[in-house]
Amino acid sequence: MTERRTFVLVDGENIDATLGNSLLGRRPLPEERPRWERVTAYAAELWDQPVTGLFFLNASNGQLPTTFVQALLAMDYRPVPLAGRADEKVVDIGILRTLDALAGHDDDVLLVSHDADFAERLHRLADGRRRVGVLALREYASNQFDALGIEVHDLEDEVEAFNVALPRVRVIPLDDFDPERFLR
Repeated sequence: MTERRTFVLVDGENIDATLGNSLLGRRPLPEERPRWERVTAYAAELWDQPVTGLFFLNASNGQLPTTFVQALLAMDYRPVPLAGRADEKVVDIGILRTLDALAGHDDDVLLVSHDADFAERLHRLADGRRRVGVLALREYASNQFDALGIEVHDLEDEVEAFNVALPRVRVIPLDDFDPERFLR
């Protein structure tokens, strides 16, 4: 019998697109991207068990981003380079198939994505015998996660995945309000 673990499924395309299109308005600089090793470290600490990180990549152009793949391997991620037709969202399809396959395992799941397309599958996995959650920038995460009772952990505030403060505008609970942040 194998030890229970947490699978971290990373939708890197979604995270990059959210950072670039929704938050920054440009392609993220390297220091504005998540430190992926912090994501798996957070996951290991969150549920106090081993973590397997799966990083889904679109390799439909037939090329692997070799340097990035080597970096992922060095951080103990398993790269999942997928290829398909131009009309296929290969990363989404790969993650959905993996979520379906996890139904036959007694492991926990953390999805790194903002995408509503995964909400129903995650909800099905939250069957009372496993823990399920999402790691995302809270204000960009689909409201469907909340509606289905799937916990969302903030990549910047809780996971501390970034080396720089992101230029986010969010609702601040009064108890957390520090006026000094606005006086800099």
